[in-house]
Amino acid sequence: MSDITTKIMLVDDHPLVRDGLRARLEAVPGFAIVAEAGSADEALQRAGEQAIDLVLMDINLRSNCNGGCNGIDLTAQFHVSFPEIAVLILSMHDKTEYLMQSVQAGARGYVLKDAPGKDIVHAIETVISGGMYYSAALAQKLARPMTPGQLLTARERQVLQHIANGESNKQIARELDLSVRTVETHRLNIKRKLDIEGQAELIKFAVENNFR
Repeated sequence: MSDITTKIMLVDDHPLVRDGLRARLEAVPGFAIVAEAGSADEALQRAGEQAIDLVLMDINLRSNCNGGCNGIDLTAQFHVSFPEIAVLILSMHDKTEYLMQSVQAGARGYVLKDAPGKDIVHAIETVISGGMYYSAALAQKLARPMTPGQLLTARERQVLQHIANGESNKQIARELDLSVRTVETHRLNIKRKLDIEGQAELIKFAVENNFR
């Protein structure tokens, strides 16, 4: 890790779990737990109040969120409202469908709760560095790689459709009623997920894969 501090928020409705995670992660140089939340509403409020780089999100979050939402639903809300914040799912479930749902919601990683502490640290470091992380035990269960459409969220697919039509960030922002900064963040996330660097390569990919 570099000398830059990674600002982390813990989201779990069990205080004892948060205490354990805090103790484990604050012992890691470069990590700082700057916020905690026990509900969706509290998590969204905290994210709007202070700078956060990464959210460690419990998938089984029990809270009121427009009638009830879990960690995957809240991840989708974060992806829309705070696309610059990375979300790493922490789960007891080693089922591929949960991984798929998490990725589609915008999560950048999925780590199992029973994983060794060093794996959680590695997951955070990987995600903060721009990569995606899946617990090895779960990754081995994936029978086939995810398609580009499965890797991208619904909003990212919308943005890619506009990119395929040659629209600028300002035009896309106007069409989707988003800020230009949010569109730029979605564009960067799309490139990261698809391992694409240049603008021309991104447009070529969008057109060839029928995102128009």
